[in-house]
Amino acid sequence: MHELKIPKARIAVVIGKNGTTKKDLEENSKTAIDVDSKEGIVTIEGKDPVKLYFVRELILAIGRGFSPEVAKQLLKQDYTMEVISLQDFSDKKKQLDRVRGRIIGKKGKSREIIEMLTETNISVYGKTVSIIGLPENVVMARNAVDMLLEGATHAAVYRKLEKFRRKFKEHKMLNI
Repeated sequence: MHELKIPKARIAVVIGKNGTTKKDLEENSKTAIDVDSKEGIVTIEGKDPVKLYFVRELILAIGRGFSPEVAKQLLKQDYTMEVISLQDFSDKKKQLDRVRGRIIGKKGKSREIIEMLTETNISVYGKTVSIIGLPENVVMARNAVDMLLEGATHAAVYRKLEKFRRKFKEHKMLNI
């Protein structure tokens, strides 16, 4: 049994329209999911520990701002999620907004470019940045986010990502 606390604003997403998301998760994983919408607590019960783990990760991802469709990538082999706390980089609300803005960019462009270059999905929600993807891509995206948080220019971050991506593709081609 796993008990998770997720933001109350994300409870509706875990349940889904007419309970479809919750029902799909229960049927596909053969688990029982109980949602306490007043407290924001999700309880998962089941017999298979592996399935329990994956459902837990999926619900955590939804709680961190991902849509259920994106969170389901965690069910694929080798996909992982990393959560970065923004509290280490800002202690005031204004600073937190500025830091979030640097990662998201104008009209979401910065986040979109990092997602495209690293083949990951990024969610900036509350005081965290979460990244879903293959481990090597998540590391690349994490480095980009860290650079932005430390004050690097967007252009420098994109250049580094493009360089890393080229090297990664060359390495991949040599291993085929």
